[in-house]
Amino acid sequence: MNYADNKVKVTVIESHCPKYKEGDVICFQGSMLDKENSDNVCMVAMNAIYPFVYAFRRGGNLKNGPYQCTDCGETVKFTIETVD
Repeated sequence: MNYADNKVKVTVIESHCPKYKEGDVICFQGSMLDKENSDNVCMVAMNAIYPFVYAFRRGGNLKNGPYQCTDCGETVKFTIETVD
């Protein structure tokens, strides 16, 4: 069986958290974090949105957002998309 393993880009579109600012990105190459092309990575935020990142990696047909982290009232909203 052949599964897709797309590159995925997560972009901050709104932030009430000191760890993220609008326009920050987190990039994945398959299951690996693309550290050279990513800004901060908060593990609480990743826990909240990674199921959606995984679906995009595997070629799922989802809308690109917004998806959000709701940690401690410091809401951050993201878009998620596959990239070439």
